[in-house]
Order: sequence, then structure tokens, then C-alpha cells
Amino acid sequence: MEFFVTHQSVEHYSGDCAVAFIFKDIAHQNKDLQQLLKLNRFDAIVGATLMLSRVSGYKTKRLLVVGLGDSSPNEKNYIKVLHSLSSAFSEAKVKNVVIPDIQIDNRDESWVQSTTARVLKNASYQVEKVDAKEKNEKGILEAISIYSANNDATEINKGLAIANGMALTRRLGDLPSNICTPRYLAETAKSLAKSYKLDCEVLEESDMEALGMNSLLSVSKGSSEPGKLISLSYKNAGEDQPVVLVGKGVTFDSGGISLKPGSKMDEMKFDMCGAASVLGVMRAVAEMKLKVNLTVVVPTVENMPAHDASKPGDVVKTMSGQTVEILNTDAEGRLILCDALTYCEKFSPKVVIDIATLTGAVIVALGNHHSGLMANDQVLADDLKKAGSNAMDTVWQLPLDEEYDELLKSNFADMANLGSGGAGTVTAACFLARFTKDYRWAHLDIAGTAWLRGSKKGATGRPVPLLTQYIMQQI
Repeated sequence: MEFFVTHQSVEHYSGDCAVAFIFKDIAHQNKDLQQLLKLNRFDAIVGATLMLSRVSGYKTKRLLVVGLGDSSPNEKNYIKVLHSLSSAFSEAKVKNVVIPDIQIDNRDESWVQSTTARVLKNASYQVEKVDAKEKNEKGILEAISIYSANNDATEINKGLAIANGMALTRRLGDLPSNICTPRYLAETAKSLAKSYKLDCEVLEESDMEALGMNSLLSVSKGSSEPGKLISLSYKNAGEDQPVVLVGKGVTFDSGGISLKPGSKMDEMKFDMCGAASVLGVMRAVAEMKLKVNLTVVVPTVENMPAHDASKPGDVVKTMSGQTVEILNTDAEGRLILCDALTYCEKFSPKVVIDIATLTGAVIVALGNHHSGLMANDQVLADDLKKAGSNAMDTVWQLPLDEEYDELLKSNFADMANLGSGGAGTVTAACFLARFTKDYRWAHLDIAGTAWLRGSKKGATGRPVPLLTQYIMQQI
């Protein structure tokens, strides 16, 4: 699918299909179109669609009418409109289409163009069955032209780059865990490094042992799949300090000795979506050639209940020198992240943001709409909230108070890997905060937003839009 900027008005477009936006209870200036709307009893609520053929005053073969509601839509309603467009294009087997200019409350043309390209491109993503004999042909849409008074495709290309990053994230998340192993993630990072001329380093278990990463290794030792610590760096801003993103990469989480219930355990292949998201962000940033320095760090393991797996009650020493009592082996994400966060100090980071499908508690708190946000720096938290709002990939900030940190006390180590007394999402972040005192840090818990269940089961690509927008705000 290709995207273009066009000066050609919808009325003069002679391709397969054109879009006409219609307000509710406001007569359209084209009387023939208005008559057809009345004849079809079209109710122009937000996202409603109607496909018409050979409408007088339009050169196109087909005209897709889309409702906008009572007035100029806000950004949330426009996202609904874009999803309606995508569904209508697919159902009608549209080959090429032109989309007119539209005014969105409190948003400029650049936002409209980049968002339109990103959402429609992301909607074209197809889940590929493993070793499928026939490719899933979801639709036949070949080209989308977006009307603009200027001829600059910069914002469209930005939207496409973010969608491409989301596609990588979604593909990695959707792959079964017998394919997407720590080794596979390392090979993916090496492939990105080759394609975009990035610096890539992959630490093996022997390297991590030499660095004292006993917490991370305590998770991987129960699996026949060796753990990896991947770092990938993009440098395009001189000697500026890098933004460092850390992505949790548990390619399958059985829970270890603290075994999870069998129901929905298959979804634990998605427990590496934090890792997938930072690799997706790297692809988007490199594709846009942004003037920033970015490093992504991916601790990746498989959590399995083998004879030599960690046991509840074990104590491990982290790379930082702090000790951890493992009360529950299913609280493994923080055990690999804490060593990765210590490792990040070598990059002299401007900020560090970790992204993890860390707790089920965040789903109880926030459902599937907002990602959870906690930070040791309020300016950083505010910047992420702003980026989430701009990208329509939102977060909700939760507290990080000392009272919660006290719930991590252990009689046998410096801390336990599980808090007592509820607030599971917050105590998990408090655990990580103990390893981030030397730099500005934020934590995103994406357990509720990284994938969907049910008939639309699959990775979402979040929070690639949020993180990419945050990085663009740093320029």
C-alpha cells in the first residue's frame, strides 16, 4: 500500500473511490448527493459509512460517504472515522482512494496527515499463519491519496514509519514462542542493525555471569533456551546523551515453579511485547532518520519450571550488589529488568524508560485503554503523558510513594520480588525504582494494552506511537 499527497480535489478525482465527509443535520452543497443521502436515510453519526456509485458532480466511480457527527470531530472521533474507512475499503474491495482535507479540533494539518497514514497503514497489518500455503489477502487497497494544500509528504512519511515500527512489534508479538525465542530476538536486532547501520551487541549468559547479572540468570536457568542481553544503538545527534529504552523480553512465561493456571497460558507468548515495542521504536526512528541518539536494551529469557529453575525462597544477588528474595517465580519480569536497568548506566543516559507487560494488577486498575506510568521524575512523566495524548496512545500515572516501597521488605535479603498488601503494579515499579536512582527514569506497564483477546486476538503495537512521539519531542 502506497500513500501520496495530492492537490486534486475529491470532486475531480477520477480513481476508484473518493471519500466525502458529511456532518449530521447539515445539508451538503452537492444537491444530488444530498438527495441520495435522504433516499438512503443516511444518519451521519461518527463513523457511519455509505458507499454510492456514479454520483453527479464527482468523477470517481464510487463515493464513500462518512459521517462526522454534529460538528468538527475531536481526535478520538477521528480515530473512529479512520477505522470505519479501513473497514469500508476492505469490504468494498477499493483499489485506490482520495481522502479530503478535514479540520480536527485542536489539531493541525501535520497531525491529521501523520495520524491518517499511521492508522490506515496499521489497519492493513495482517496476521500470518505459520507456514501458511496461501497468503491472507485481507484487502486489495493499493494507494491512498491525502489532500493537502502543499506538496510536502513529510508528515505522511512519519506516520508510515511509525506504522512500520508497529508492524514489526506486532509480528514479533504474534509469533509463537517456539519461533520467537531469545535467539530470534537477537537475530532480529542484528537484522535491524544491518539494515539501518546501527551498533548491536548481544551478551551471552557467560558474559552476563561475568557482570554479576545473577537476577536475570535466575530466570533463564530453568529453560533450555539461553538468555540474551541485547543492546542496539542509533547515533545521529553527535555527543548528546541517548534516550535509553528497556524492553522486557520474556518470550514465554510459564510462571516457573510458581506455575500459572493453564487457561490462557498461551497468551504468555506476548510477555515479550515490551522488547518487541522497543525494537519497533528503533525501526521507526531509524527510518525517519531523526536527529537523536537512541539506545534500546532487551533482556530476553524464557521462564520455565525445569529441575534447576529458581524456587520460591531463593535469594539472588543483582548486578547492583543488592540482594533479592524470590517469593514468587512468576514475578520474573522485574528480576530481568533490574539487571538491565543497572546495565543502562554504561550509556550515560539522558533518560531511561522501561516497557514491560509486568503485572496483571494494571489490567484491574486501568483495563485495556491506558498503559500504566510511574516515574522518579515528574517532568519526564508529564512529557510522556503529553506524547501519549498527541499519539492517541495514552498513559495514566500511578503513585510511586515510599509507603508502597516499604511493602517490599524481606527478612532474608535487601528486598523481596513481590510486595505485600496489594497495589501490585505500584510495588513492582517500586522494586525497579531501587535500581534507577542515578538517572531520570519512567516505567510503562503495558500488560493491558500490548495485546487483544477474543476474535481479534493479537499484538496491538502499543506503545510504539507514544514512545516515538516522545522521542520526536526531544528534537
